[in-house]
Order: sequence, then C-alpha cells, then structure tokens
Amino acid sequence: MADNKAKKVLIVEDEGDMCLLINILLSGKGIEMDHVATLAAAETYLQGELPSVVILDNRLPDGLGLDFIPFLKKTCPTLKVIMISGFDKAAEDVALENGADIYLGKPFTREQLFAAVEELM
Repeated sequence: MADNKAKKVLIVEDEGDMCLLINILLSGKGIEMDHVATLAAAETYLQGELPSVVILDNRLPDGLGLDFIPFLKKTCPTLKVIMISGFDKAAEDVALENGADIYLGKPFTREQLFAAVEELM
C-alpha cells in the first residue's frame, strides 16, 4: 500500500490539453495520476488523499499556483511541488522562494518532466 502512495501524482491544471500531455508523458511509468482543475479542488482533494508530488500550474481559474505553494507546504510538509508555468525567470524565483521543489518552464520535454518526478519520489 505504501508503495502506491509513493507513486501518486496530483496534477493541478485547468487546460485539458496540458493535463492530457502530462498524463501521456508519464504513462507507462507506474505512476498513479489524479487531476483537478482549480486550487479549491486541490485543497478538497488533499483532505482525503496524500500524493507524493503535486504538478502545479500557475494560472488557474481561482488564483495563482505561486500563491498556493505555501499552503501546500504548510498543510502537507512532506509533499513535493513541481511548478509548471510559461512565465519568465521571475516566476521561477518566486516559485522556488515560496517552496516549490522544482520549476519547469513551458514547454518542457518528457525527459525533463519524468526526471523531475523521479527526483522527488
């Protein structure tokens, strides 16, 4: 049972195409993936589940992923966060300052995404 938890990833992304792409990139790697489209849904999800890694988009319908990182780290201290965003270096700096473990700028490659997930699991 513990092994399943160790391989669970929550994707917080409101763009269906990007979510599908992440699923495709990580498929076949023995990783269980769940998906929510808003920060509120992520908060609700985390009340009942504890994934190892959250892949967090920045621009979401109900706020910025950057602002959600401190909440994630406070609520689930063992949770690892991969911030994904199409923004510049400033967004990367803020994400890392707020507690993100890894920042991936869009577009990213399959290798970059898988390496990031593997590193944090």
